[in-house]
Amino acid sequence: MPATLQSYIAGQWVGKQGAQTLRSAINGAPVAHTHAEAIDFEHAVHHARKVGLTNLMKLDFQQRAERLKALAKYLGEHKESLYAVSAHTGATRADSWVDIEGGAGTLFAYSGIGSNELPSGNLVHEGPALPLGKKGGFSGTHILVPRGGVAVHINAFNFPVWGLLEKFAPSFLAGMPCIGKPATSTSYLTEAAVRLIVQSGILPEGSLQLVIGSTGDLLDRLQGCDVVTFTGSADTAAMLRVHPNVVRQSIPFNAEADSLNCAILAADVTPDMEEFDLFVKEVAREMTVKAGQKCTAIRRAIVPRQHMAAVAEKLRVRLSKTVVGDPSVEGVRMGALASHAQQADVAERVTMLLKAGTTQVFGASDGFAPQGVGVSEGAFFAPTLLMCDKPFEVDAVHDVEAFGPVSTLMAYDDVDEAIALAARGKGSLVATLVTRDVQTAARVIPAVAAWHGRLHILEREAAVESTGHGSPLPFLKHGGPGRAGGGEELGGLRAVKHYLQRAAVQGSPSMLAAVTGEHVRGAAVRDTPAHPFRSHFEDLQIGDSLLTHRRTVTEADLVAFGGISGDYFYMHFDDIAAKKSAFGKRIAHGYFVLSAAAGLFVSPAPGPVLANYGLDSLRFVKPVGIGDTIQARITAKRKTDRNKKDANGVGQGVVAWDVEVTNQLGEVVASYDILTLVAKRAA
Repeated sequence: MPATLQSYIAGQWVGKQGAQTLRSAINGAPVAHTHAEAIDFEHAVHHARKVGLTNLMKLDFQQRAERLKALAKYLGEHKESLYAVSAHTGATRADSWVDIEGGAGTLFAYSGIGSNELPSGNLVHEGPALPLGKKGGFSGTHILVPRGGVAVHINAFNFPVWGLLEKFAPSFLAGMPCIGKPATSTSYLTEAAVRLIVQSGILPEGSLQLVIGSTGDLLDRLQGCDVVTFTGSADTAAMLRVHPNVVRQSIPFNAEADSLNCAILAADVTPDMEEFDLFVKEVAREMTVKAGQKCTAIRRAIVPRQHMAAVAEKLRVRLSKTVVGDPSVEGVRMGALASHAQQADVAERVTMLLKAGTTQVFGASDGFAPQGVGVSEGAFFAPTLLMCDKPFEVDAVHDVEAFGPVSTLMAYDDVDEAIALAARGKGSLVATLVTRDVQTAARVIPAVAAWHGRLHILEREAAVESTGHGSPLPFLKHGGPGRAGGGEELGGLRAVKHYLQRAAVQGSPSMLAAVTGEHVRGAAVRDTPAHPFRSHFEDLQIGDSLLTHRRTVTEADLVAFGGISGDYFYMHFDDIAAKKSAFGKRIAHGYFVLSAAAGLFVSPAPGPVLANYGLDSLRFVKPVGIGDTIQARITAKRKTDRNKKDANGVGQGVVAWDVEVTNQLGEVVASYDILTLVAKRAA
């Protein structure tokens, strides 16, 4: 007897009475039932605000990043149970890997982003602060803070695990409790993943709720501090975007919609080149991975007219070798569509394309015979390759998307036509350009960028490591303009910032420093009796500072540094040429100034400062000449507790130090931040 799926609302699993039957995409057998009970969305939203948000705000960015890492490990340890459920969706093992382990991998990625790029607290200073007055007493800057609301994530059927987790990870990191609503047809896999998440006990209560079935009046209960995200069809995105309450409350709405993505084979690529085969392989892969059910799949393959026949033939050969059927059968490389409704929808749209003026190059009539027991009741669809010789005259190939293993070859005569055809998609998530010629890439990519969210340039060098046309990555933006929804997801830290509120702050540097938790130039500093490098992480305070003794730069310094570094640039050694320069004299190496400053402020004896692992925002502001005297001020700017310990169990944190190097006139000659690893006191 198939189980009844349950929603996870306000810390409880809701649902006992079966409603809609969800069937296996492989053989049509019942897999699960949705539940008939209505969800109290007022209770769900209240729980997210009062319990989830409160618990999340007890943690900071670093601690939430730790939870994401722990959750990723837990899901990895229990992934096989998800693979077993995923088989019902029609996915092969490779398809499920993208969904299940790709989802866990995204959690890992955002854990690293949080650990490496976010502070210990719940405020991000988006500096630097800018002086707004002439006397230095009034400055301005920007901060990012948690929105204090709820994130509602509405997802598509094609990636039931990744679709939830790629939105959950950045919103959780930003401190927003989430309510996830998966597409009903594959919600049994999302429910299995959420059960594992709840079972782990890793997330604070209220962080994540799950809706099986309709969202009911959920959107009516949201406020301006909340966020709605959607992945799915462009039509549904358009409907949700104008929901009366979303419009009335100015609720941020992010859509990632299915689009007619393209791949362009450049005219410089001929059938005897490796790039030609790469193009064919990429198109075929995008048609067959997840049975073509990817919002990023190649729907339009734009090919030079003289190579259409060769491309079509190579694709025919490759597609004919694709074994379709039950993924549990040895040798099967493509599974079924996610549901029988999807199967009917794809068939209807292929018919529309054929009637509009395309011809079929490969399809069900070419020996389509799914492998496995009971597959006649499954939702299988043959890989279908269409061709359009006159794509400027057939609007349907740029408007109608068959969301399955379907792609259309389109002929072009010159590069301007290829660019125009790419734009006819009216906004896409991704486009691939296959070329060996750098000038072609430089011509095409900027021209098509306005209509595409991501651009993938493929040739033999990149192919060695390329993750492919259809693979959104956590560190790069996912989304696109126009038909693709006009939104952005992923993109590293950018995604986290989508769920934070940006505000400008004005005030004195000291006030800005107090608000941001970072030292701001012009704010009061504390000249500590002991060198600040002698303080452990816990004892060090923002604003602790050291003004060093002075050093006069000599010609011997330039000669010695030139000998050590090998830098004999004329500005440092040629007196005649230097006098003719804008500086009018010989000047010291910038990196000598940097090194000399370090000599002034470093405390050489062993102590809490363990390592220097980088410089940020280095600027050489004014030249330093022979006879100039320099002095440095180093100030504790920012502390980040990454909650890590060394092999001996001693904790560590990261301290950023603001460094200003000045000359004898008090003018800043160099400015930068130093990042150091600082030990905590031994327990």
